[in-house]
Amino acid sequence: MIENYVYWISTALLSLLYFASASLYIAKADYVRNAQAELGYSASHLVPFMIMVKVLGPAAILWRFNVALSDLAYAGMFYHLLLSALAHLGVRKPKGSLPAVVALILLAASFMTQNAVRDLPSPYAPPTAVIQTPLE
Repeated sequence: MIENYVYWISTALLSLLYFASASLYIAKADYVRNAQAELGYSASHLVPFMIMVKVLGPAAILWRFNVALSDLAYAGMFYHLLLSALAHLGVRKPKGSLPAVVALILLAASFMTQNAVRDLPSPYAPPTAVIQTPLE
């Protein structure tokens, strides 16, 4: 039962973080372009792509109509968050990497508990423990 709570809370918080980030990218595009330029990225073409990724990734995990697509979203989010944290550390702004580190923890919790909650199991997540009562 605790796995159920861990999965839904971590997945909801992770999705909220991604949707809020996409909203920021839409509402304050100039600020985002400047922030990404400080990290060394040419953001003119990157911002629209990241808006799409930040909306579709959590949607694929929450909706989960296809397990392979959901696993691909988990992998994409993992690399995005890892590279985001490393980019901030690379320009000596460790406080900027904190949201990515928190999101990585939420992502790991969501991924590790998904098979306990979802009907269609992921072949890449750890199997859930099944408690069986002996037949008498």
